[in-house]
Amino acid sequence: MEIKEEALIHSLIDTNPELRRHYEEHVELKQRLEELRQKPYLTEEEQIEQKRIQKQKLAGKDRIMEILARYRQAAA
Repeated sequence: MEIKEEALIHSLIDTNPELRRHYEEHVELKQRLEELRQKPYLTEEEQIEQKRIQKQKLAGKDRIMEILARYRQAAA
């Protein structure tokens, strides 16, 4: 996410529980992906988990961006 988006998220996170939930999940998934990427070799299960996490993370980011778009529309 871009710096502007991160700043907007942090300004809204205390007032929007849906955004908070999706953002916290996004951060957790990002950390788990980083753990997997640090391994020199992934088992087949870990490769499957990595793909699942990537899809979940992308879907979460899409939801975050939708929330931000709704906020921007309401503010305009």
